[in-house]
Amino acid sequence: MATKIRLKRLGAKKAPFYRIVVADSRAPRDGRFIEEIGYFNPLSEPNELKIDEEKALKWLSTGAQPSETVKSLMKKSGVWKQYKK
Repeated sequence: MATKIRLKRLGAKKAPFYRIVVADSRAPRDGRFIEEIGYFNPLSEPNELKIDEEKALKWLSTGAQPSETVKSLMKKSGVWKQYKK
């Protein structure tokens, strides 16, 4: 089973809120997921971002592939730097 770390969109129309989830790569964007590892709120100033480092590092070490957007969010939060050590 190929797993991806990606964003799940929540919130109202024109007011997005995202959860960072680990999901099967075949599952739809807002469908089933395995585990929630954080959230991202792009509308707050400054942007609100929280990633559970332990869970993220666990999934990255088991082979889960982050999407480009999640990868950039992980770089901002410092999780990606810890993973690459």
